Amino acid sequence: MRYYNRTTGCGLINQSFLNKSVTLAGWVQRRRDHGGLIFIDLRDRSGLVQLVFNPAFSKDAHTQAHSLRSEFVISITGTVVDRSAQTINSELPTGNWEIQITELTILNKAKPLPFSIEESDIDEELRLKYRYLDLRRPIMQRHLGLRNDILFAMREFFHQEGFYDLETPILTKDTPEGARGFLVPSRVKAGSFYALAQSPQLYKQLLMASGLERYYQIARCFRDEDLRADRQPEFTQLDVEMSFIDESNIQSVIEGMLKHTLKKVLGIELNLPIKRMTYDEAFSNYGSDKPDLRFELKVHDITSLFAQTQLSFLKAVLEQQGKIGCLYLHDTQFTRSELEGWVAKAQLLGAKGMLWIKVGENNILESPVAKFLPPTFFDELKVTFPSLQKGDTFFIIAGAYESAWELLGRLRNQVAKELGIIPEGQLNFVWITDFPMFEFNEETKQWVAKHHPFTAPQAGWENKTPGTIKARAYDIVLNGVELGGGSIRIHDPERQAKVFEMLGMTTEQAQNKFGFLLEAQELGFPPHGGLAIGIDRFIMLLANTTSIREVIAFPKTARGHDPLMDAPTPVEEKRLREYHLRYLPTKQS
Repeated sequence: MRYYNRTTGCGLINQSFLNKSVTLAGWVQRRRDHGGLIFIDLRDRSGLVQLVFNPAFSKDAHTQAHSLRSEFVISITGTVVDRSAQTINSELPTGNWEIQITELTILNKAKPLPFSIEESDIDEELRLKYRYLDLRRPIMQRHLGLRNDILFAMREFFHQEGFYDLETPILTKDTPEGARGFLVPSRVKAGSFYALAQSPQLYKQLLMASGLERYYQIARCFRDEDLRADRQPEFTQLDVEMSFIDESNIQSVIEGMLKHTLKKVLGIELNLPIKRMTYDEAFSNYGSDKPDLRFELKVHDITSLFAQTQLSFLKAVLEQQGKIGCLYLHDTQFTRSELEGWVAKAQLLGAKGMLWIKVGENNILESPVAKFLPPTFFDELKVTFPSLQKGDTFFIIAGAYESAWELLGRLRNQVAKELGIIPEGQLNFVWITDFPMFEFNEETKQWVAKHHPFTAPQAGWENKTPGTIKARAYDIVLNGVELGGGSIRIHDPERQAKVFEMLGMTTEQAQNKFGFLLEAQELGFPPHGGLAIGIDRFIMLLANTTSIREVIAFPKTARGHDPLMDAPTPVEEKRLREYHLRYLPTKQS
């Protein structure tokens, strides 16, 4: 028997194979022994098909089939026949046919598995420890198949648009790029370290200095940061850079890529152009620079309604130039206990507290602070919210503008989720533009780059204070998730030096960290810009799952541990000495 000369895939059996001999190979999904007949569901990457072992077709194959168990790897030869009308499985693509087996070869046996391939509720740590088993599950194969198709379509688009697919180093120089990086000790240069590339940022700018003009890469990136559902220590991004362009050129190319990719892979027609929204507009209306626009719940500034308030905690906020914001929930009909529950939920999201006001019978306002509200308060609310009626509710948070609005933004998402007002199956993209150039770090008491220190400032920045300068930066957001971001880069050394100075970096420090880039800027550096999109996040959203671990073949846990390889692990001192390293005892506090 020719074990591996497969005719087709298990899930590809159709009418064209009827009454023909086929050879298949795959895994035993399940076995059903009906006495004289044995039925096996055989699975490979393409799907599943039913096999029938009948001693009338082959006594040897029928005898062997008694020993088959789940996840045995087998090869078979048999004839494709129609199923009887009463046994047709309409939910299976191959459900109209079955294969009468004449030859069976057991290629590999399987002992009882730690979990069934057909289970759905499996402990994640166990799934990752036996990831090769987890990846046999059809849903995981679909996720990775989607990933493959999306990446192929992206590459196809960029090739057609004249971009070069170029690799950049993974082992590179340790530079301050806004995130903690991984260090790799050098064996041949004692006391020196490489860093794993956080992104190809500096290299792709140097590729523009090289005159290559249009570059892209499906790049592996590494960051030693605290993990969460959409973050891993190693991740993949689509990296793009172009010369002689402005913001609209970059955005147009990315929109074209998204349109091509979604149409080719999912048959989705993306309407262009994608909506643009400034950072200030997004934050003011949604409490976030990555707003989910699938639903219309907005954040409202109601500071003026409390200008004369006698409530001490609100007066204190106003005296410190703070703001009072709210979510207006129209016709929600919360009970008092439900409203108190929302106070607790707001506190879990980081709020010190949340005030609620509800419109009751005869426009009487219900609230823990109702007796402190002026008699005209309903009428004042009605002016701002003309649709105000019985059952409407306000969730109110007060504080410093940025912190209060961030909390309202989180609360907005939580409310939408629990009230079920987020439409299913919708892809809502938005460009966020005109970001602040800098943000103030309260711990270090210094200005830091909002994106990275190579982002170009908008025109007129020279005479402004750091907190008022806008950047030529933009993010692409999908369903409330930041897919990626980019900017027009600084291409002249004087402007770059000034930005470094505003970040508190001395000339010596700048030369030490970025001397190669500063020199390139003095040797004919073209205007350029680019963008990077998180591939894992994009696939996560398209696959309608909530964690990027579901769309990565071999991810780490939320603690950065690899249960499959049991990494990271200690290294022998002899091995460390080769890299001129030694362990230091942990300091006792």
